[in-house]
Amino acid sequence: RLSFIREQPNLLGTPKDERFSFKKCGESGTEISNLLPNLQGMADEMCFIKTLHTEQFNHAPAQMFALTGFERFGRPSIGSWTSYGLGSENQNLPGFVVLITGQVLGAGNSAFGSGFLPTIHQGVEFRSKGDPVLYLSNPDGVSHLDRKLVVDAVKDLNQVALDDVGDPEIATRISQYEMAYRMQTSVPELMDIESEPKHIHEMYGTKPGESSFANNCLLARRLVERGVRFVQLFDQGWDHHGGVFDNLPKKAKQVDQPIAALLKDLKERGLLEDTLVVWNSEFGRTPMAQGASGDGSEISKAGRDHHKEAYTVWMAGGGTKGGHVYGETDELGYGIAKDPVHVHDFNATVLHLLGIDHERLTFRYQGRQFRLTDVHGEVKKGVLA
Repeated sequence: RLSFIREQPNLLGTPKDERFSFKKCGESGTEISNLLPNLQGMADEMCFIKTLHTEQFNHAPAQMFALTGFERFGRPSIGSWTSYGLGSENQNLPGFVVLITGQVLGAGNSAFGSGFLPTIHQGVEFRSKGDPVLYLSNPDGVSHLDRKLVVDAVKDLNQVALDDVGDPEIATRISQYEMAYRMQTSVPELMDIESEPKHIHEMYGTKPGESSFANNCLLARRLVERGVRFVQLFDQGWDHHGGVFDNLPKKAKQVDQPIAALLKDLKERGLLEDTLVVWNSEFGRTPMAQGASGDGSEISKAGRDHHKEAYTVWMAGGGTKGGHVYGETDELGYGIAKDPVHVHDFNATVLHLLGIDHERLTFRYQGRQFRLTDVHGEVKKGVLA
């Protein structure tokens, strides 16, 4: 099924332009687009899955399905499940942090929501420009001591309510107030990327004080260094229904340097083997053209439609098989020819790499046990080192 192509589909080739060619890279000979020259240098660290497929072909439900295992609102996201399963290694920062470039995605905050899990596992959005965490800073005229007195008073009131009714959400509320107070000290130091040496900024392409994917990649490394379990970056602007040959190179240029720098930086610091890096999307794009008129006839303005049948993602570090390609599609990249990977399989594999058995990570809600992969999912051992 297609979202917007209505007429007889036409295959969309690529211009005879070296930028759109693929090159064998690294010792593994993995083929990577010339639009990503920096990532080409990291080919031997990356494990590609070419046969991921999903059940949804529109943005919001596909995002929900990819991140929560269910196409409608209300389920916990994979970051929340990870926080619930592994806990936190830093008591002064959330266990699940979100960094967004551009607009909030169609699924909204539910893409990093805790659903029916305790709200302490909700993803907390940090910002690389302006106030790092909304409503965290004290208002003018309120000192740190004033804030501490308020937090202590609220804790006492919440404790009375907890003792009275025993609601676990009250205990969560107490811990969230205390976390917010501690974050007033820990977050400013974390977000001070200007303190990084010059060569790091040159490697990532970062500019302190701006909101950018590069800044978010550097912040991701700093969060991982400080023991944050799950860091999720969202980057908007890949929905190229038209003008794909103009727009795709621009987006590739924005992400190529910083994501390659993140992989290199993690490796040089000895963190990559213990950190799983995942590059994913809610679905792929069709090999057929979608023109400005929707029928593919205006090739110079053409784009590609949503495609759920087969698309490529990659992982690096964290116990994955570097320099490896898993799965094969047909010659058009439309359907799967070998080794399919359903979204539930992919999430089961990600949890496995994080040290979690997806069948045992459950939470009882409204009379039954729930899990990220529902009653599905198979760990794909072919991507494991």
